[in-house]
Amino acid sequence: MRTDSSEGLGPTAARFGALPAREHLPAGSGVVPILDVVIPVYNEEKDLGACVRRLHDHLIRTFPYRFRITIADNASTDSTPQEAAWLTADLPEVQYFRLEQKGRGRALRTVWSASDAPVLAYMDVDLSTDLNALLPLVAPLISGHSDLAIGSRLARSSRVVRGPKREFISRAYNLILRGSLQARFSDAQCGFKAIRRDVAQVLLPLVEDTGWFFDTEMLVLAERAGLRIHEVPVDWVDDPNSTVHIVKTATEDLKGVWRVGKALATGSLALDRLARPFGDDPRDRQLPGVPKGLARQLVGFCVVGGLSTLLYLLLYSGFRTFSGAQIANALALLVSAVANTSANRRLTFGVRGRDRAVRHQAQGLVVFGIGLALTSGSLAALNAASGEPAHSTELAVLIAANLAATVLRFLLFRAWVFPDQVPAAPAPAAAPSPQVPHAWDATVRVPMAGAGTTDPEPRDPR
Repeated sequence: MRTDSSEGLGPTAARFGALPAREHLPAGSGVVPILDVVIPVYNEEKDLGACVRRLHDHLIRTFPYRFRITIADNASTDSTPQEAAWLTADLPEVQYFRLEQKGRGRALRTVWSASDAPVLAYMDVDLSTDLNALLPLVAPLISGHSDLAIGSRLARSSRVVRGPKREFISRAYNLILRGSLQARFSDAQCGFKAIRRDVAQVLLPLVEDTGWFFDTEMLVLAERAGLRIHEVPVDWVDDPNSTVHIVKTATEDLKGVWRVGKALATGSLALDRLARPFGDDPRDRQLPGVPKGLARQLVGFCVVGGLSTLLYLLLYSGFRTFSGAQIANALALLVSAVANTSANRRLTFGVRGRDRAVRHQAQGLVVFGIGLALTSGSLAALNAASGEPAHSTELAVLIAANLAATVLRFLLFRAWVFPDQVPAAPAPAAAPSPQVPHAWDATVRVPMAGAGTTDPEPRDPR
């Protein structure tokens, strides 16, 4: 497995300082734990002690590395702080962190950002997920195989006990994610996840949500950036004491889906900074004389071209009802060319963001002009030969002309509009950022700006 972080990086990765290749974490017996399990809590005085002791006992018996359990208190108003203090005094592997503002996402971001453990995880305090899935969850991160890992209650081999209402909510929510954000992971909101610390340091600043949508946003951005997400089927038993606020939770999640979808559509997220070489992957190799990504680009271009041709024919048929053939052809080709350039820019050639978007569209219009000349010339030749040809004959001639124009368009796109760039010289290494001080003890309290007392936050019904 290649471990040289500078070898094989493309120009985009070099420009944004992409993540290095994943490596197997050392199994040494240093003072820094390999795993930090965060348990976000709010007014959990009744369940906290038993759950933390059960998790601690499980890790002592089964986990082969050093670990830490961090209680992330979301401004509890009951005796949760006192219960946590007893746990930290009794169990040296347990730490306590206090926030004066609520929000599960805020708690995870704060604790994960301050932790020095190379693998960061979290689970709900009710321990609904069978703890035997914890080692399979973090093993791919320790080995360097994956960047994130999630427990899935919707996998085929998972065994889940919960009511029909929460089952419907969970499946409907994940169906919305698949339809709107093209998510491919199966369970966004299972409270059982882990992430490598080097990935979290770059990914978390891009995640805006501080509540229940935090998990979903983190996973969607990671997946869109090409990071590897490992899924573990889990056994899960519903907590009968959970409070379900369907309307409020659904409304906040739909707002989050809209916000993330809009950001992805406009290219406003710098996902390129999350790119990393995936070990000894043939796609990372640059061999002389071998075009990079030609097969994938051909498939993507053919798909986009097929959809663009369909759009063009529909537009042409619509414009032809109130204009002549040449005007209808020009208008239909112009609209479909702009859409074709945008789709190929993003999907076929992997160009994201607004950088040079106007230039690419201008070059695409030049390619459009060549296609217009081919199709217009074909129509002119048809009219000269037949006088007034049938509409079906016009469409057949245009399809043939568009096929020729499509081949030329791909060659021009690949060689002129979106050429493979020569990697820039690597910039001098920046000085390492100062480490966040780790003030972990039984009485740590971190007041947050603008703190205030808020209503209790319900547990996620999904």
